[in-house]
Amino acid sequence: MSAIECAGKTIQIDEHGFLADLNDWNEDVAQVLATREGVETLSREQMEIISFMRKYYLRNKVFPILNQLCKVVHQSKECVNEQFINPEKAWKIAGLPKLDGIHFITMDGINYKMEECC
Repeated sequence: MSAIECAGKTIQIDEHGFLADLNDWNEDVAQVLATREGVETLSREQMEIISFMRKYYLRNKVFPILNQLCKVVHQSKECVNEQFINPEKAWKIAGLPKLDGIHFITMDGINYKMEECC
């Protein structure tokens, strides 16, 4: 287990960089996680995506359908790929738990799809 520092608070993350406790998340924590993932500053569009992902997960306990997500936040149908490249990166920044048995794969480095694994 590792930790990040945010606003004077130590927050635990797992070996993959996911929050150990999803209740530790707030927008400041999101920015720290984003920086760890190579996103220097979260834009309004990116925050809309990760906020929707959080709300959807907390309500349904599953990953949202990406095209539906983009439609709801009024962005292009490839909004997650355009804003974060890998959907798992957005999921991690949203402070959500690692998806057991699921990972995202790409053949071209641009388009990702969810696949069962491990």
